[in-house]
Amino acid sequence: MDKKEYDRLLFEYLDQYVTDNKKQVFDQVLNQRTRKLTLVLEDIFKPHNASAVMRTAECLGLQDVHVVEQNNSFDFNPYVLRGSGKWLTVHHHKDRKSHNIESCFRQLKEGGYQIIATSPKSSAVDYREVDLSKKTAVIFGAEETGISEYVTENADQLITIPMKGFTESFNISVSAAIVLEYFNHELRKSDGWQLSSEEKFSLLLEWYRKVVPKVHLHIKHFEKNLNLS
Repeated sequence: MDKKEYDRLLFEYLDQYVTDNKKQVFDQVLNQRTRKLTLVLEDIFKPHNASAVMRTAECLGLQDVHVVEQNNSFDFNPYVLRGSGKWLTVHHHKDRKSHNIESCFRQLKEGGYQIIATSPKSSAVDYREVDLSKKTAVIFGAEETGISEYVTENADQLITIPMKGFTESFNISVSAAIVLEYFNHELRKSDGWQLSSEEKFSLLLEWYRKVVPKVHLHIKHFEKNLNLS
């Protein structure tokens, strides 16, 4: 039995343990999910900030978040995250002693993303001037130091949020909310922002695994009946 057939049968088995109300919510959320816009967090080290940005991404309907760890370990604040992290697909780039950001760039480029990074440099353009007809990944850097030199040199475009007061920048969670909401709104004006039927099915099965009580016991029983145990 191949994986596709296994997943189909497992879905049918778990479906009986998911309430109609939850199925309806899943359907509504899946129809608003997108992979045309993705978030990248590079070396964020304050759990409160990381969690706030991820919560914003989930609320806006983004599915993927890329977390790059190089100098700082990434952590979450459960109170701020409010369970939103369980619905996201988090890609961790942390296995190398160096160049984890390069691994992230390579994966994004292979996925067809243009890479945009927030920066205070004078060469950065207003975030509202970006061409958002393409799949887009947005990078936010560490709280104190910002994006790395590699990101500065290799991003397709640098963006900034114009300041009108004395303070030089917003907190990262506020910056992310401003940029992601605008990008998300603009990207959804063009075709191809929704998930494919295959992506929806894959996510739905993943979510079923998360909401069915004692799912590991159910899967064990399911596989035993299929003579896979």
